[in-house]
Amino acid sequence: MSIAPKIEFLPLTATPAGVLILFCDDQLKFGPAARAILEPTGDLTERAAAAAQFKGKNASILEIVAPAGLACPRLVVVGLGKVKDLKSESWVKLGGAAMGKLGSATAEATIIADIPGGEPKPGRVADLALGIRLRAYAFDRYKTKRKDDEPAPIQAKIRIVAANIAAVQKSYGSRDAVAGGVLLARDLVNEPPNVLFPEEFARRANKLKKFGVTVEVFDVSAMKKLGMNALLGVGQGSQFPSRMVVMRWNGGKKDAPPLAFIGKGVCFDTGGISIKPASGLEDMKGDMAGAACVVGLMQALAQRKAKVNAVGAIGLVENMPDGNAQRPGDIVTTMSGQTIEIINTDAEGRLVLADVLHYVNKRFSPKFMINLATLTGAIIVALGHEHAGLFSNDDALSDRLLKAGLATGEKVWRMPLGPEYDKKIDSKFADMKNTGGRDGGAITAAQLLARFVDKTPWAHLDIAGTGFASPQSDINKGWASGFGVRLLDRLVSDNYEK
Repeated sequence: MSIAPKIEFLPLTATPAGVLILFCDDQLKFGPAARAILEPTGDLTERAAAAAQFKGKNASILEIVAPAGLACPRLVVVGLGKVKDLKSESWVKLGGAAMGKLGSATAEATIIADIPGGEPKPGRVADLALGIRLRAYAFDRYKTKRKDDEPAPIQAKIRIVAANIAAVQKSYGSRDAVAGGVLLARDLVNEPPNVLFPEEFARRANKLKKFGVTVEVFDVSAMKKLGMNALLGVGQGSQFPSRMVVMRWNGGKKDAPPLAFIGKGVCFDTGGISIKPASGLEDMKGDMAGAACVVGLMQALAQRKAKVNAVGAIGLVENMPDGNAQRPGDIVTTMSGQTIEIINTDAEGRLVLADVLHYVNKRFSPKFMINLATLTGAIIVALGHEHAGLFSNDDALSDRLLKAGLATGEKVWRMPLGPEYDKKIDSKFADMKNTGGRDGGAITAAQLLARFVDKTPWAHLDIAGTGFASPQSDINKGWASGFGVRLLDRLVSDNYEK
Protein backbone atom coordinates (compact mmCIF):
# COMPACT_ATOMS: atom_id res chain seq x y z
CA MET A 1 0.00 0.00 0.00
CA SER A 2 1.29 3.48 -0.85
CA ILE A 3 2.41 5.70 2.01
CA ALA A 4 2.18 9.49 1.94
CA PRO A 5 5.54 11.26 2.29
CA LYS A 6 6.38 13.21 5.42
CA ILE A 7 7.19 16.78 4.42
CA GLU A 8 9.13 19.17 6.63
CA PHE A 9 10.53 22.65 5.99
CA LEU A 10 14.06 23.60 7.03
CA PRO A 11 16.17 26.79 6.74
CA LEU A 12 18.81 27.25 4.06
CA THR A 13 21.51 26.45 6.59
CA ALA A 14 20.29 22.86 6.97
CA THR A 15 22.56 20.02 5.86
CA PRO A 16 21.12 18.01 2.95
CA ALA A 17 20.41 14.31 3.44
CA GLY A 18 19.32 11.55 1.08
CA VAL A 19 18.51 12.19 -2.57
CA LEU A 20 19.34 15.81 -3.45
CA ILE A 21 16.97 17.82 -5.67
CA LEU A 22 18.01 21.18 -7.15
CA PHE A 23 16.45 23.58 -9.65
CA CYS A 24 18.01 25.34 -12.63
CA ASP A 25 16.68 27.65 -15.33
CA ASP A 26 16.86 27.26 -19.10
CA GLN A 27 20.40 28.66 -19.05
CA LEU A 28 21.45 25.92 -16.59
CA LYS A 29 21.91 28.52 -13.85
CA PHE A 30 21.27 27.63 -10.18
CA GLY A 31 20.29 29.66 -7.13
CA PRO A 32 22.96 30.65 -4.59
CA ALA A 33 22.26 27.83 -2.13
CA ALA A 34 22.41 25.23 -4.89
CA ARG A 35 25.61 26.73 -6.30
CA ALA A 36 27.27 26.45 -2.90
CA ILE A 37 26.32 22.78 -2.66
CA LEU A 38 27.55 22.04 -6.18
CA GLU A 39 30.90 23.82 -5.79
CA PRO A 40 32.87 20.62 -4.93
CA THR A 41 31.58 18.92 -8.11
CA GLY A 42 33.25 21.29 -10.56
CA ASP A 43 31.59 21.12 -13.97
CA LEU A 44 29.75 17.85 -13.27
CA THR A 45 26.26 19.19 -14.00
CA GLU A 46 27.37 20.95 -17.18
CA ARG A 47 28.95 17.76 -18.53
CA ALA A 48 25.97 15.62 -17.52
CA ALA A 49 23.54 18.11 -19.09
CA ALA A 50 25.49 18.09 -22.35
CA ALA A 51 25.57 14.29 -22.44
CA ALA A 52 21.83 14.02 -21.75
CA GLN A 53 20.90 17.01 -23.94
CA PHE A 54 19.24 18.55 -20.90
CA LYS A 55 18.22 22.17 -21.56
CA GLY A 56 16.51 23.09 -18.30
CA LYS A 57 13.04 23.22 -19.82
CA ASN A 58 10.17 23.44 -17.34
CA ALA A 59 9.68 20.18 -15.39
CA SER A 60 12.42 18.39 -17.37
CA ILE A 61 14.74 16.16 -15.35
CA LEU A 62 18.50 15.49 -15.21
CA GLU A 63 19.49 12.63 -12.92
CA ILE A 64 23.03 11.80 -11.81
CA VAL A 65 23.68 8.66 -9.76
CA ALA A 66 26.41 8.79 -7.08
CA PRO A 67 27.60 12.27 -8.13
CA ALA A 68 31.34 12.82 -7.59
CA GLY A 69 32.03 15.41 -4.89
CA LEU A 70 28.68 14.97 -3.14
CA ALA A 71 27.67 12.58 -0.37
CA CYS A 72 24.15 12.02 -1.75
CA PRO A 73 23.22 8.78 -3.55
CA ARG A 74 21.51 10.66 -6.37
CA LEU A 75 21.39 14.23 -7.67
CA VAL A 76 18.19 15.26 -9.42
CA VAL A 77 18.13 18.56 -11.30
CA VAL A 78 14.67 19.85 -12.21
CA GLY A 79 14.36 22.42 -14.98
CA LEU A 80 12.48 25.63 -14.29
CA GLY A 81 12.36 26.97 -17.81
CA LYS A 82 12.29 30.77 -17.79
CA VAL A 83 12.02 31.99 -14.21
CA LYS A 84 9.93 35.02 -15.20
CA ASP A 85 7.24 32.67 -16.54
CA LEU A 86 6.79 30.73 -13.29
CA LYS A 87 3.35 30.96 -11.70
CA SER A 88 1.69 29.26 -8.76
CA GLU A 89 0.60 26.27 -10.83
CA SER A 90 4.14 26.00 -12.28
CA TRP A 91 5.47 25.31 -8.80
CA VAL A 92 2.80 22.68 -8.15
CA LYS A 93 3.87 20.97 -11.36
CA LEU A 94 7.55 21.20 -10.38
CA GLY A 95 6.80 19.54 -7.05
CA GLY A 96 5.06 16.73 -8.87
CA ALA A 97 7.95 16.31 -11.30
CA ALA A 98 10.43 16.14 -8.41
CA MET A 99 8.32 13.59 -6.52
CA GLY A 100 8.10 11.51 -9.67
CA LYS A 101 11.85 10.87 -9.54
CA LEU A 102 11.86 9.69 -5.94
CA GLY A 103 9.79 6.52 -6.19
CA SER A 104 8.22 4.53 -3.39
CA ALA A 105 11.54 3.13 -2.10
CA THR A 106 13.23 6.49 -1.39
CA ALA A 107 13.66 6.91 2.35
CA GLU A 108 14.96 10.46 2.41
CA ALA A 109 15.28 13.43 0.09
CA THR A 110 16.25 17.09 0.34
CA ILE A 111 14.87 19.74 -2.00
CA ILE A 112 16.76 23.03 -2.16
CA ALA A 113 14.01 25.52 -2.97
CA ASP A 114 16.02 28.40 -4.38
CA ILE A 115 16.23 29.76 -7.88
CA PRO A 116 18.55 31.97 -9.91
CA GLY A 117 17.79 35.64 -9.48
CA GLY A 118 16.25 35.47 -6.01
CA GLU A 119 14.40 33.37 -3.47
CA PRO A 120 10.93 32.05 -4.38
CA LYS A 121 8.08 33.53 -2.37
CA PRO A 122 6.85 31.44 0.58
CA GLY A 123 3.61 30.66 -1.23
CA ARG A 124 5.53 29.22 -4.18
CA VAL A 125 7.49 26.91 -1.89
CA ALA A 126 4.19 25.81 -0.37
CA ASP A 127 2.89 25.15 -3.91
CA LEU A 128 5.94 22.95 -4.48
CA ALA A 129 4.99 20.89 -1.44
CA LEU A 130 1.39 20.66 -2.67
CA GLY A 131 2.65 19.18 -5.94
CA ILE A 132 4.67 16.60 -4.01
CA ARG A 133 1.61 15.48 -2.06
CA LEU A 134 -0.59 15.23 -5.13
CA ARG A 135 1.98 13.25 -7.14
CA ALA A 136 2.72 10.84 -4.27
CA TYR A 137 -0.88 9.57 -4.28
CA ALA A 138 -1.57 6.01 -5.37
CA PHE A 139 -4.68 3.88 -4.91
CA ASP A 140 -3.47 0.34 -4.26
CA ARG A 141 -5.35 -0.70 -1.13
CA TYR A 142 -6.78 -3.79 -2.81
CA LYS A 143 -3.45 -5.15 -4.02
CA THR A 144 -2.21 -7.97 -1.80
CA LYS A 145 0.98 -8.90 -3.65
CA ARG A 146 3.99 -7.10 -5.09
CA LYS A 147 6.06 -8.10 -8.07
CA ASP A 148 9.36 -9.82 -7.23
CA ASP A 149 11.41 -6.78 -8.27
CA GLU A 150 9.05 -4.25 -6.69
CA PRO A 151 10.41 -2.74 -3.45
CA ALA A 152 8.14 -2.43 -0.44
CA PRO A 153 6.83 1.13 -0.11
CA ILE A 154 8.19 3.21 2.74
CA GLN A 155 7.35 6.64 4.08
CA ALA A 156 9.75 9.07 2.49
CA LYS A 157 11.00 11.95 4.59
CA ILE A 158 11.18 14.96 2.30
CA ARG A 159 13.01 18.03 3.56
CA ILE A 160 12.29 21.27 1.73
CA VAL A 161 15.06 23.76 2.42
CA ALA A 162 14.03 27.37 1.86
CA ALA A 163 14.16 30.92 3.18
CA ASN A 164 11.55 32.35 5.57
CA ILE A 165 10.38 29.00 6.93
CA ALA A 166 7.70 30.46 9.21
CA ALA A 167 5.96 32.09 6.24
CA VAL A 168 6.31 28.92 4.17
CA GLN A 169 4.70 26.79 6.87
CA LYS A 170 1.86 29.28 7.22
CA SER A 171 1.23 29.21 3.47
CA TYR A 172 1.42 25.43 3.38
CA GLY A 173 -1.41 25.05 5.88
CA SER A 174 -4.05 25.93 3.29
CA ARG A 175 -2.31 23.86 0.58
CA ASP A 176 -2.20 20.87 2.88
CA ALA A 177 -5.95 21.18 3.45
CA VAL A 178 -6.62 21.38 -0.28
CA ALA A 179 -4.37 18.39 -0.93
CA GLY A 180 -6.36 16.42 1.64
CA GLY A 181 -9.57 17.33 -0.15
CA VAL A 182 -8.21 16.30 -3.54
CA LEU A 183 -6.95 12.97 -2.23
CA LEU A 184 -10.27 12.28 -0.50
CA ALA A 185 -12.08 12.91 -3.78
CA ARG A 186 -9.67 10.59 -5.61
CA ASP A 187 -10.19 7.87 -3.04
CA LEU A 188 -13.96 8.08 -3.38
CA VAL A 189 -13.86 7.90 -7.19
CA ASN A 190 -11.37 5.01 -7.17
CA GLU A 191 -13.35 2.82 -4.77
CA PRO A 192 -15.15 -0.14 -6.36
CA PRO A 193 -18.94 0.07 -6.52
CA ASN A 194 -19.49 -2.96 -4.30
CA VAL A 195 -17.70 -1.01 -1.56
CA LEU A 196 -18.91 2.55 -2.21
CA PHE A 197 -22.67 2.34 -2.66
CA PRO A 198 -24.96 5.24 -1.62
CA GLU A 199 -25.21 4.37 2.09
CA GLU A 200 -21.44 3.90 2.42
CA PHE A 201 -20.76 7.12 0.51
CA ALA A 202 -23.05 8.92 2.96
CA ARG A 203 -21.19 7.38 5.91
CA ARG A 204 -17.89 8.64 4.55
CA ALA A 205 -19.30 12.12 3.98
CA ASN A 206 -20.52 12.03 7.58
CA LYS A 207 -16.89 11.84 8.72
CA LEU A 208 -16.51 15.51 7.83
CA LYS A 209 -18.07 16.25 11.20
CA LYS A 210 -14.59 15.93 12.72
CA PHE A 211 -13.58 19.05 10.75
CA GLY A 212 -16.51 21.05 12.09
CA VAL A 213 -18.85 20.41 9.16
CA THR A 214 -22.54 19.92 9.96
CA VAL A 215 -23.78 16.85 8.08
CA GLU A 216 -27.36 15.75 7.43
CA VAL A 217 -28.20 12.44 5.72
CA PHE A 218 -31.63 12.05 4.09
CA ASP A 219 -32.94 8.53 3.53
CA VAL A 220 -35.58 7.41 1.02
CA SER A 221 -38.44 8.15 3.39
CA ALA A 222 -37.24 11.69 4.02
CA MET A 223 -36.80 12.35 0.30
CA LYS A 224 -40.27 10.99 -0.46
CA LYS A 225 -41.72 13.50 2.00
CA LEU A 226 -39.81 16.25 0.17
CA GLY A 227 -41.20 15.08 -3.17
CA MET A 228 -37.83 14.22 -4.70
CA ASN A 229 -39.33 11.77 -7.17
CA ALA A 230 -36.82 12.50 -9.96
CA LEU A 231 -33.88 11.47 -7.79
CA LEU A 232 -35.70 8.51 -6.28
CA GLY A 233 -36.82 7.28 -9.68
CA VAL A 234 -33.21 6.81 -10.77
CA GLY A 235 -32.37 4.63 -7.78
CA GLN A 236 -35.57 2.58 -7.51
CA GLY A 237 -34.11 -0.38 -9.44
CA SER A 238 -31.17 -0.85 -7.07
CA GLN A 239 -30.91 -2.99 -3.96
CA PHE A 240 -28.96 -0.11 -2.41
CA PRO A 241 -31.30 2.67 -1.25
CA SER A 242 -30.62 6.24 -2.36
CA ARG A 243 -29.38 9.00 -0.08
CA MET A 244 -28.95 12.76 -0.10
CA VAL A 245 -26.26 14.34 2.04
CA VAL A 246 -26.19 18.03 2.97
CA MET A 247 -22.96 19.41 4.43
CA ARG A 248 -22.61 22.91 5.92
CA TRP A 249 -19.50 24.87 6.83
CA ASN A 250 -20.17 28.17 8.60
CA GLY A 251 -16.93 30.16 8.56
CA GLY A 252 -18.34 33.49 7.39
CA LYS A 253 -20.64 36.12 8.83
CA LYS A 254 -23.69 34.73 10.57
CA ASP A 255 -26.29 36.07 8.15
CA ALA A 256 -24.24 35.89 4.95
CA PRO A 257 -25.86 33.70 2.27
CA PRO A 258 -23.87 30.53 1.65
CA LEU A 259 -22.00 29.46 -1.44
CA ALA A 260 -23.61 26.24 -2.66
CA PHE A 261 -21.93 23.28 -4.35
CA ILE A 262 -23.99 20.35 -5.63
CA GLY A 263 -22.65 17.02 -6.88
CA LYS A 264 -24.02 14.16 -8.94
CA GLY A 265 -23.38 10.92 -7.06
CA VAL A 266 -24.34 7.97 -9.25
CA CYS A 267 -22.29 5.31 -7.50
CA PHE A 268 -22.67 2.98 -10.45
CA ASP A 269 -24.43 3.64 -13.72
CA THR A 270 -25.54 0.72 -15.87
CA GLY A 271 -27.77 3.04 -17.87
CA GLY A 272 -30.79 1.35 -16.31
CA ILE A 273 -33.34 -0.13 -18.74
CA SER A 274 -31.58 1.86 -21.50
CA ILE A 275 -28.55 -0.23 -20.66
CA LYS A 276 -25.03 0.79 -21.68
CA PRO A 277 -22.71 -1.37 -23.83
CA ALA A 278 -20.46 -3.76 -21.88
CA SER A 279 -17.19 -2.24 -23.10
CA GLY A 280 -15.81 0.17 -20.51
CA LEU A 281 -18.79 -0.30 -18.21
CA GLU A 282 -16.46 -0.80 -15.24
CA ASP A 283 -15.55 2.89 -15.49
CA MET A 284 -19.09 3.81 -14.46
CA LYS A 285 -18.05 3.42 -10.83
CA GLY A 286 -16.68 6.94 -11.38
CA ASP A 287 -20.07 8.45 -12.23
CA MET A 288 -20.07 9.98 -8.77
CA ALA A 289 -16.98 12.16 -9.36
CA GLY A 290 -19.05 15.33 -8.98
CA ALA A 291 -20.24 14.28 -5.54
CA ALA A 292 -16.69 13.22 -4.62
CA CYS A 293 -15.44 16.69 -5.51
CA VAL A 294 -18.06 18.36 -3.35
CA VAL A 295 -17.11 16.22 -0.34
CA GLY A 296 -13.40 16.90 -0.91
CA LEU A 297 -14.06 20.62 -1.30
CA MET A 298 -16.10 20.82 1.90
CA GLN A 299 -13.31 19.08 3.79
CA ALA A 300 -10.73 21.48 2.35
CA LEU A 301 -12.77 24.57 3.22
CA ALA A 302 -13.36 23.37 6.76
CA GLN A 303 -9.79 22.20 7.35
CA ARG A 304 -8.31 25.52 6.28
CA LYS A 305 -11.03 27.45 8.17
CA ALA A 306 -12.28 29.27 5.09
CA LYS A 307 -13.99 32.55 5.96
CA VAL A 308 -17.18 31.75 4.10
CA ASN A 309 -20.46 29.98 4.63
CA ALA A 310 -20.71 27.01 2.29
CA VAL A 311 -23.24 24.28 1.58
CA GLY A 312 -22.35 21.03 -0.14
CA ALA A 313 -25.19 18.76 -1.27
CA ILE A 314 -24.89 15.41 -3.04
CA GLY A 315 -27.51 13.09 -4.46
CA LEU A 316 -26.41 9.46 -4.13
CA VAL A 317 -28.05 6.74 -6.21
CA GLU A 318 -27.26 3.58 -8.12
CA ASN A 319 -28.82 3.19 -11.59
CA MET A 320 -29.66 -0.49 -12.12
CA PRO A 321 -32.01 -2.41 -14.50
CA ASP A 322 -34.04 -4.26 -11.87
CA GLY A 323 -37.67 -5.29 -12.37
CA ASN A 324 -38.59 -2.22 -10.34
CA ALA A 325 -36.41 0.08 -12.41
CA GLN A 326 -37.63 3.27 -14.01
CA ARG A 327 -38.82 2.82 -17.63
CA PRO A 328 -38.60 4.96 -20.76
CA GLY A 329 -42.00 6.59 -21.00
CA ASP A 330 -42.41 7.09 -17.24
CA ILE A 331 -43.25 10.61 -16.04
CA VAL A 332 -41.96 11.83 -12.69
CA THR A 333 -42.95 14.88 -10.67
CA THR A 334 -39.93 16.68 -9.28
CA MET A 335 -39.71 18.42 -5.93
CA SER A 336 -40.26 21.74 -7.74
CA GLY A 337 -43.59 20.45 -9.10
CA GLN A 338 -42.32 20.34 -12.68
CA THR A 339 -42.79 17.05 -14.53
CA ILE A 340 -40.24 15.14 -16.60
CA GLU A 341 -40.89 12.46 -19.17
CA ILE A 342 -38.21 9.76 -19.15
CA ILE A 343 -37.02 9.17 -22.70
CA ASN A 344 -33.76 7.45 -21.84
CA THR A 345 -32.97 6.04 -18.39
CA ASP A 346 -29.27 6.61 -19.08
CA ALA A 347 -29.89 10.36 -18.90
CA GLU A 348 -30.17 9.97 -15.15
CA GLY A 349 -27.72 12.41 -13.61
CA ARG A 350 -29.77 15.44 -14.56
CA LEU A 351 -32.76 13.91 -12.73
CA VAL A 352 -30.72 13.59 -9.55
CA LEU A 353 -29.40 17.13 -9.83
CA ALA A 354 -32.80 18.63 -10.64
CA ASP A 355 -34.18 17.75 -7.23
CA VAL A 356 -31.03 18.59 -5.28
CA LEU A 357 -30.61 21.95 -7.01
CA HIS A 358 -34.20 22.89 -6.20
CA TYR A 359 -33.86 21.73 -2.61
CA VAL A 360 -30.69 23.75 -1.99
CA ASN A 361 -32.08 26.84 -3.68
CA LYS A 362 -35.34 26.73 -1.74
CA ARG A 363 -33.82 25.98 1.66
CA PHE A 364 -30.64 28.08 1.66
CA SER A 365 -31.19 30.97 -0.81
CA PRO A 366 -27.48 30.75 -1.72
CA LYS A 367 -25.29 33.47 -3.20
CA PHE A 368 -24.68 31.12 -6.11
CA MET A 369 -25.00 27.44 -6.96
CA ILE A 370 -22.34 25.42 -8.79
CA ASN A 371 -23.04 21.81 -9.67
CA LEU A 372 -20.52 19.25 -10.87
CA ALA A 373 -21.41 16.11 -12.75
CA THR A 374 -19.96 13.50 -15.07
CA LEU A 375 -23.08 14.24 -17.05
CA THR A 376 -22.61 13.58 -20.75
CA GLY A 377 -20.38 11.79 -23.20
CA ALA A 378 -21.23 14.66 -25.54
CA ILE A 379 -18.95 17.02 -23.60
CA ILE A 380 -16.02 14.68 -24.26
CA VAL A 381 -16.81 14.79 -27.97
CA ALA A 382 -16.82 18.59 -27.78
CA LEU A 383 -13.86 19.27 -25.47
CA GLY A 384 -11.92 16.03 -25.08
CA HIS A 385 -10.26 15.47 -21.72
CA GLU A 386 -8.51 18.84 -21.36
CA HIS A 387 -11.38 21.08 -20.27
CA ALA A 388 -14.58 20.66 -18.30
CA GLY A 389 -17.67 22.13 -19.89
CA LEU A 390 -18.98 25.28 -18.21
CA PHE A 391 -22.61 26.33 -18.59
CA SER A 392 -23.95 29.31 -16.69
CA ASN A 393 -26.65 31.93 -16.40
CA ASP A 394 -24.21 34.45 -14.88
CA ASP A 395 -21.29 36.09 -16.69
CA ALA A 396 -19.46 37.24 -13.55
CA LEU A 397 -19.51 33.75 -12.01
CA SER A 398 -18.35 32.26 -15.32
CA ASP A 399 -15.45 34.68 -15.59
CA ARG A 400 -14.31 33.84 -12.08
CA LEU A 401 -14.46 30.12 -12.80
CA LEU A 402 -12.45 30.58 -15.99
CA LYS A 403 -9.75 32.50 -14.11
CA ALA A 404 -9.64 29.93 -11.31
CA GLY A 405 -9.28 27.20 -13.91
CA LEU A 406 -6.29 28.89 -15.53
CA ALA A 407 -4.69 29.49 -12.12
CA THR A 408 -4.99 25.85 -11.03
CA GLY A 409 -4.69 24.02 -14.32
CA GLU A 410 -8.23 22.63 -13.83
CA LYS A 411 -9.47 24.36 -16.96
CA VAL A 412 -13.05 25.00 -17.99
CA TRP A 413 -14.53 26.17 -21.28
CA ARG A 414 -17.81 28.06 -21.49
CA MET A 415 -20.50 26.48 -23.63
CA PRO A 416 -23.73 28.12 -24.87
CA LEU A 417 -27.23 28.10 -23.46
CA GLY A 418 -30.30 29.53 -25.16
CA PRO A 419 -33.98 29.18 -26.01
CA GLU A 420 -33.17 27.40 -29.28
CA TYR A 421 -31.60 24.57 -27.29
CA ASP A 422 -34.16 24.72 -24.49
CA LYS A 423 -37.09 23.91 -26.76
CA LYS A 424 -35.39 20.62 -27.70
CA ILE A 425 -36.36 19.21 -24.29
CA ASP A 426 -40.01 20.20 -24.45
CA SER A 427 -42.26 17.13 -24.12
CA LYS A 428 -45.66 16.29 -25.59
CA PHE A 429 -46.76 14.67 -22.34
CA ALA A 430 -44.92 16.51 -19.53
CA ASP A 431 -43.22 19.83 -18.85
CA MET A 432 -39.99 18.49 -20.28
CA LYS A 433 -38.24 15.31 -21.37
CA ASN A 434 -34.92 14.15 -19.96
CA THR A 435 -33.01 14.17 -23.23
CA GLY A 436 -33.06 16.33 -26.33
CA GLY A 437 -31.36 13.83 -28.61
CA ARG A 438 -27.77 13.49 -29.84
CA ASP A 439 -27.30 16.98 -31.27
CA GLY A 440 -26.01 19.36 -28.62
CA GLY A 441 -26.42 16.68 -25.98
CA ALA A 442 -24.28 18.40 -23.34
CA ILE A 443 -26.16 21.66 -23.91
CA THR A 444 -29.67 20.23 -23.68
CA ALA A 445 -28.68 18.45 -20.45
CA ALA A 446 -27.59 21.81 -19.05
CA GLN A 447 -30.84 23.39 -20.26
CA LEU A 448 -32.81 20.92 -18.15
CA LEU A 449 -30.79 21.84 -15.06
CA ALA A 450 -31.32 25.53 -15.78
CA ARG A 451 -35.06 24.99 -15.31
CA PHE A 452 -34.46 24.20 -11.61
CA VAL A 453 -32.32 27.18 -10.52
CA ASP A 454 -34.75 30.11 -11.00
CA LYS A 455 -32.80 33.40 -11.00
CA THR A 456 -30.02 32.31 -8.66
CA PRO A 457 -26.54 32.73 -10.21
CA TRP A 458 -25.62 29.22 -11.30
CA ALA A 459 -22.94 27.27 -13.11
CA HIS A 460 -22.94 23.68 -14.27
CA LEU A 461 -19.60 21.94 -14.73
CA ASP A 462 -19.76 18.84 -16.91
CA ILE A 463 -16.65 16.92 -15.80
CA ALA A 464 -17.25 13.72 -17.77
CA GLY A 465 -13.90 14.18 -19.54
CA THR A 466 -11.87 15.33 -16.55
CA GLY A 467 -13.25 13.56 -13.46
CA PHE A 468 -11.65 10.19 -14.23
CA ALA A 469 -9.60 8.47 -16.95
CA SER A 470 -8.22 11.87 -17.94
CA PRO A 471 -4.63 12.25 -19.23
CA GLN A 472 -1.96 11.65 -16.60
CA SER A 473 0.10 14.63 -15.50
CA ASP A 474 3.00 15.61 -13.28
CA ILE A 475 0.63 15.75 -10.29
CA ASN A 476 -1.54 12.71 -10.98
CA LYS A 477 -0.58 9.29 -12.30
CA GLY A 478 -3.79 7.58 -11.24
CA TRP A 479 -7.24 7.00 -12.72
CA ALA A 480 -9.24 9.41 -10.57
CA SER A 481 -8.19 13.06 -10.80
CA GLY A 482 -10.02 14.79 -7.95
CA PHE A 483 -10.89 17.44 -10.53
CA GLY A 484 -12.78 20.42 -9.19
CA VAL A 485 -11.51 20.61 -5.60
CA ARG A 486 -8.60 22.92 -6.40
CA LEU A 487 -10.65 24.83 -8.97
CA LEU A 488 -13.48 25.64 -6.58
CA ASP A 489 -11.25 26.26 -3.59
CA ARG A 490 -9.38 28.82 -5.68
CA LEU A 491 -12.66 30.38 -6.78
CA VAL A 492 -13.64 30.79 -3.13
CA SER A 493 -10.27 32.05 -1.87
CA ASP A 494 -9.77 34.56 -4.69
CA ASN A 495 -13.26 36.04 -4.71
CA TYR A 496 -15.33 35.35 -1.61
CA GLU A 497 -13.06 35.53 1.44
CA LYS A 498 -11.88 39.13 1.10
